Parts: sequence; C-alpha cells; structure tokens
Amino acid sequence: RQVENRDDKRPQLSDLRESGSIEQDADVVIFVYREEYYLRNREPREGTEEHIQWMAEMERAHGRAEAIIGKQRHGPTGTVQLAFEAEVTRFSNLADEDKLPARM
Repeated sequence: RQVENRDDKRPQLSDLRESGSIEQDADVVIFVYREEYYLRNREPREGTEEHIQWMAEMERAHGRAEAIIGKQRHGPTGTVQLAFEAEVTRFSNLADEDKLPARM
C-alpha cells in the first residue's frame, strides 16, 4: 500500500504491482478517490489558522469523489469528478444533464 506513504493519496496503477496479474490482464482499472477521507484524519487544533484553512478544504471536498480511470485497453484514461452521498454510499454525476453528450 504505497499510497499511504505518498503526499498525494490518489491511487495509481503502480499500487497494484503486487496484486497478481490484475494490472496486466484487466481491460479496465478504475480507482475511487475521496479527498475528504484523508482530510478528516488531519484535522488541526481548533482555533488555529490551519484549522480555518482545513475547514475550507473539507467544505470543498465534502460530497465529492474522483473516479480515476488508470487503464482502459480500448479507450482513454483520465479522471471523472463525481458527487458522493456517504449516507447511502452513492456516486452520481456532477455534470448538468444538459451539458452531457447526447445518448444513443
């Protein structure tokens, strides 16, 4: 779990290196990253300037997640921003429906 030793906690394909043939054989590898999860564990002491900055970061990260497409054999890789509802563990689109490509 190399991710715990990095400043940027976003998972990468190299984190799967010791997971058998997943990285090699998979057609698609998608990671989920929630900044809020990691920020929660770094709360500074209340009443400090750091705590005020932390609260602003928590507000920005609350209800957000990233789907990181680390591998896609027949398509592009990249990151998709998602809404996240922790109470029901549900991910949904952040994009406005009228800005999405037409569905076939």
